[in-house]
Amino acid sequence: MTLPVLYSFRRCPYAMRARLAIQSAGFECRLREVVLRDKPQEMLDASPKGTVPVLVLQDGAVIDESLDVMLHALGQNDPEGWLSPDEGSRAEMMDLIAACDGPFKHHLDRYKYANRYEDEGAVSEDHRKAGSAFLETLDSRLASRPQLFGERVSLADMAVMPFIRQFANTDRAWFDASPYPALKAWLAAHLASSRFKSIMPKFDQWKTGDKEPVFPSTK
Repeated sequence: MTLPVLYSFRRCPYAMRARLAIQSAGFECRLREVVLRDKPQEMLDASPKGTVPVLVLQDGAVIDESLDVMLHALGQNDPEGWLSPDEGSRAEMMDLIAACDGPFKHHLDRYKYANRYEDEGAVSEDHRKAGSAFLETLDSRLASRPQLFGERVSLADMAVMPFIRQFANTDRAWFDASPYPALKAWLAAHLASSRFKSIMPKFDQWKTGDKEPVFPSTK
């Protein structure tokens, strides 16, 4: 049977979290690496909004929101129990992810790309300060547990981590000097993990007719 198709972009945090869940679930798909300035027509036909990730299932159904891709993959197979955290509930995880995807992402964008939001009067340092409230929330949680919802990695950790990575890398010297020891240790451990490395190999831009690699790799 033909495998599902995943349109992805290596450095996009939304695509990262989709790949993390797909890797955990062992949900095999054909990966098509996208260059965002040169999006393939096949991806735009499937999802006209033109953002990654886009998952096209065998029956033609399209999932084009990253969290929905995560939930679909883990709904097929969740061997590590990402949807059933040690502490708290799935609803509480979804609330934390919503805080990341909503207010925190708003400030992250204006911190990292203040020049794109000049018409709003965006000031990078102001949005860094506002975004830091979410960092404080995470650091407080991680001060008493290794992961956001207990001993084990959960959906929340993997849905949030790529965005904390992006925030940290915007001004690495500032982040390294910031007063969030538990959060910094949590992020460093995930970035050094074999899991993260397994979802970050470099692929050539996919073009019509190219053979796609299978992801996650079975080699």
